[in-house]
Amino acid sequence: MEMFVYGTLQSAKLLAAVAGGPPLRVVEATLDGYEVRPVAGNVVPLISAKAGGVTGGLVVSQISAAQLARLDAYESAFGYTLIDVDVQVAGAVKSVKMYLPPDDIAVGEGDWSLAVWTAGHEAVAVLGARELFSYDPPLSLEGVRRRWPMIEKRAWAKLRAGAQEGPVTVRRNAADQDLTVTEMDSPRGNFFALQSLKLHYQQFDGQRSDVLPREVFVGIDASLVLPYDPKRDRISLVEQIRIGPVVRGDRQPWMLEPIAGMVDARETPLQAAIRESEEEAGLTDLDMRHISSFYPSPGSSTDYFHAYVGLCDLPDDHVSFGGLEEEAEDLRLHLLSFDDAMALVATGEINAGPLVMMLYWLATQRDALRGLR
Repeated sequence: MEMFVYGTLQSAKLLAAVAGGPPLRVVEATLDGYEVRPVAGNVVPLISAKAGGVTGGLVVSQISAAQLARLDAYESAFGYTLIDVDVQVAGAVKSVKMYLPPDDIAVGEGDWSLAVWTAGHEAVAVLGARELFSYDPPLSLEGVRRRWPMIEKRAWAKLRAGAQEGPVTVRRNAADQDLTVTEMDSPRGNFFALQSLKLHYQQFDGQRSDVLPREVFVGIDASLVLPYDPKRDRISLVEQIRIGPVVRGDRQPWMLEPIAGMVDARETPLQAAIRESEEEAGLTDLDMRHISSFYPSPGSSTDYFHAYVGLCDLPDDHVSFGGLEEEAEDLRLHLLSFDDAMALVATGEINAGPLVMMLYWLATQRDALRGLR
């Protein structure tokens, strides 16, 4: 089978990650009567008919049935359908297949550039594709649609992690050969994921460890915000039911926490902090101060949190409830003086670790921050 690709699948790395082996043969081609534009609010392209338009791309040949099934999962899950088109290859006309997007996708402004996409998004697209096709058994089309938003979030988290050098003034400065993952099972889960693996590593005594079986909760990057009014010396907290305490058997599963939410694909942690502050607490125009970025439970989870204090006004009549209905969020907001919040830490009523850390950080910076307002 032969197929014309015009967008992100022109990337050799992404095409390999999506189609799998063996390597596919590609040649340059053009398609008359179509144009490529960006999808509104996204970085991926779509193609649509346009009189006089000419679209450059690649003809991919020798596609096996297994590779076509993978390509179909990647495209058809989002409503793309295969159609027949005639393309120009080295001056000759060739009849091939092409994925056409559904009619209801909104077109964005401007032109779409493969070079711009490659520079900013190729690496994360490859990471997402690798996770997508690591599931065993393969995901159904509905499974792809359902899991894709979280797969994208995890891919961006991996990209951020790989870009972090991290200080090593005390701890080991890890080299590639210090750790070897010998086996990685398929992820399990519909939203978050649980993954089993085997690994061995260089011990502090110079010996190699045994091969160790482990399981890890594959989470996401999240942004946390503790709103603080330095003029009134008060904070705002979110109360909501949490599934962790429920499953643990805690008789009090409603938790007091900071504002928190996942960092979306193509979003920075600071942008997520600003967005979540408005969605959960109706707060805008906060002066964000970064506290720390950290692993809350590195022995069992990939979760990575970006914590901020958001300086703001918290008047007596501030909203009492928040959250997004479409995300099934049922949130109650509490205005507390700083001293009252610290008293709740002492009694254990505040028992969410990140919030405890953020309050103690605020305790060390409180006098300086109060001098700013």
